[in-house]
Amino acid sequence: MKTNKLKITALSLAVAFGVTTVMPACKSLTKTQKGAGIGAVAGGTIGALIGKKAGNTAVGAIIGGAIGGTAGAYIGRNMDKQAKEIEQTVPGAQVIPAGEGIIVKFDSGLLFEFGKASLSADAKQNINNLASSLNKYPNTNILVVGHTDNVGSDPFNMKLSEERAASVKNYAMSQGVDANRLKTEGKGETEPIASNDTDAGRAQNRRVEIVIIANDKMKAEAKQATAN
Repeated sequence: MKTNKLKITALSLAVAFGVTTVMPACKSLTKTQKGAGIGAVAGGTIGALIGKKAGNTAVGAIIGGAIGGTAGAYIGRNMDKQAKEIEQTVPGAQVIPAGEGIIVKFDSGLLFEFGKASLSADAKQNINNLASSLNKYPNTNILVVGHTDNVGSDPFNMKLSEERAASVKNYAMSQGVDANRLKTEGKGETEPIASNDTDAGRAQNRRVEIVIIANDKMKAEAKQATAN
C-alpha cells in the first residue's frame, strides 16, 4: 500500500507540472490508481494553472466540470488543441488553457464603451471568430461571466456585468452557437483579480470571461475512448 501511495504521488506531481514522460515507477500503476492520483490533485492543479488570471466563478466551473483520470486527460488534450486555435484566430483575447477546460478572457474595454453593454464592431469580429471555434467543437458547454471594477454603485455594476455577459451570449447565438450550450452570469465587482486601488488594477478587473468545458457527450466519448 505504501508503495502504491508513493507511485500515485509521483504520477500526481508529473501531471501537475506537465511532465509528459512518465517515470518508471508510474508505469506499473493500474488505471484505477492513476485515476485516483490525478483526481486527488485535479482541483489544485487547475487552480495553479489559472492562478489569479480569472475569477472564482470561472475557476469553479472548470473544476466542477472535470472528471479526472485518463478520460480527463483525453479531454484535456482536445481542449489544448482548441485553445491553440483560439489563440491564433481571436487576437483580442487572452486564452488560458486549464486542464479539462479553457478560459477565454476579454478586457471589457476591447468589447464595450465605458459604462455600456453594446458590442463594438471590433468586439463583434472577435466574438465571431470565437463562435467559429465553438461551432467547430460542438461537444462543449459555455459560461459567459461579466465583471466590473468597483467604480460606481454595487447595483449598477451588477446590472452592467449581467448585460455585458448577455450581449456576448446573444451575439454568439447570432453566429450559430446553440443557445442550449450557453449560460451567463454577472458578478459585478465581487471577483476582482487585481487591486481596485490603481487604474491598472481596475482595468484588469473590467473583463468578460468565457469558460469552455466538456459536455456530457464529450465526457462519455472520453470514457469510452480510454476504457481499454
